[in-house]
Amino acid sequence: MIIQRVVLNSRPGKNGVPVAENFRLEQSTIADTVQAGQVRVKTLYLSVDPYMRCRMNEDTGSDYLQPWQLSEVADGGGIGVVEESKHQNLAKGDFVTSFTWPWQTAAILDGDSLQKLVPQLVNGHLSYFLGAAGITGLTALLGIREKGHVATGANQTMVVSGAAGACGSLAGQIGRLEGCSRVVGIAGTDEKCSILVQEMGFDAAINYKKGDVAKQLRELCPGGVDVYFDNVGGDISDAVISQMNQNSHIILCGQISQYNKDVPYPPPLPADIEKIQKERNITRERFLVLNYMDKQEASVLQLCQWIQEGKLKVRETVVEGLANIGAAFQSMMNGGNIGKQIVSVSK
Repeated sequence: MIIQRVVLNSRPGKNGVPVAENFRLEQSTIADTVQAGQVRVKTLYLSVDPYMRCRMNEDTGSDYLQPWQLSEVADGGGIGVVEESKHQNLAKGDFVTSFTWPWQTAAILDGDSLQKLVPQLVNGHLSYFLGAAGITGLTALLGIREKGHVATGANQTMVVSGAAGACGSLAGQIGRLEGCSRVVGIAGTDEKCSILVQEMGFDAAINYKKGDVAKQLRELCPGGVDVYFDNVGGDISDAVISQMNQNSHIILCGQISQYNKDVPYPPPLPADIEKIQKERNITRERFLVLNYMDKQEASVLQLCQWIQEGKLKVRETVVEGLANIGAAFQSMMNGGNIGKQIVSVSK
């Protein structure tokens, strides 16, 4: 069977900025027959995520992320429909997902590696299982619950950097749902800031490309910052940490501003910021959602309930066609999208 697939064409280098040309679309084949325990799937949606930048390097800098190999098919979160099955728990027509879905139009996969999806849980929006009701939503929810120490009635202020991105846009809303009394987002355009406030319920948003971020934070968070959901690192995070309260908490979700730099993860803080962190007893611990998979099922059901009730607003940037996945990745790394970046492969 003839298929199309996307392979890693070249590496941007540890300090390079990824471009669409780092990926290559090519024609390939898969077997015509399905073996026992396998299923043949048609790919519907693929997820494009910031962590994938690390997989473009020979050394990902992480013990849980494997590098993509040159001229080999890339992979990540994906959703598809079963077209043929020889697995006892999966039937033709079932919708399934995997965190290691190959970037190709169709595939033969081990049925045990797939999770069956229930579209009704997300009002039929299957792609939500890659974002708000998937690993992205889990990262936001479990990050806040496990590392944020949010308590209803505690009058806590949360700041979210990368707030218009896939995880940040959910984290601010979940912070509110979990009990924060004030939520402030940081994003890169006036449009994104407007969406955060008007659509997603943030109290305020800062365009970091305009004006003094530290000054705006002081004005918008007069009581200081109690919880910081950190997606970006770098200068923005330094400005937030400098205004955090005693015994406050940093949820170390991502450091996207540092992904094109050859630095350890998490990147070390500047000496003056590290001093503030220690003096104020601010927690800053590495957070990995995969360490909390025992809470996955209950957490996904909570996310789906919020979506169904309209309490969790979802934004997606959808790019059509497998051929455009490299461009979608480049756009995401340049901060060009709002919400989750999804590639629609076939309908």
